[in-house]
Amino acid sequence: MLNFKNLFYFKLILIISVTSIVSAYFIEHILGHQPCNLCLIERIPYGLSIILIIMYFKFRKIEKYLILLLILIFIFSFLISIYHFGIEQSFFQESALCRVNNMSDIITKEELLAQLNEKRVSCKDVTFRVFGLSLTSINIIISFTIILILIKIYRQYEKIK
Repeated sequence: MLNFKNLFYFKLILIISVTSIVSAYFIEHILGHQPCNLCLIERIPYGLSIILIIMYFKFRKIEKYLILLLILIFIFSFLISIYHFGIEQSFFQESALCRVNNMSDIITKEELLAQLNEKRVSCKDVTFRVFGLSLTSINIIISFTIILILIKIYRQYEKIK
């Protein structure tokens, strides 16, 4: 049975995910604000949710499992954002993940030296704010809201089935 309210919520989450990814790339490539490694990791749940929700529109029989998987993905998003926020606020020390550059592309010592001379963005530095909030803070709010929406959908799904 097609539930139009659930369909609305899935479309809303899809729009939020697409908007988040597009905004992140706009801020990075058009406005010139370089993301840190945790910022890049925070994009992954949105990309995964786009793929999964498109799968939902194609295969509606997996709805229950899709909802659970999306809840887990956004819990990961929420937790990594809380951790990132903790680093921004100096509650936590930066991990090695924050200091690592992509070493797989380096072939020569000249390339290694060039990368060492590049300015890396620290996970504790907030380079872009919207209404006084860091993008990590906004991601915490969005992730938490999506988790609540998905739990509501799942509970409703369990009552019907």
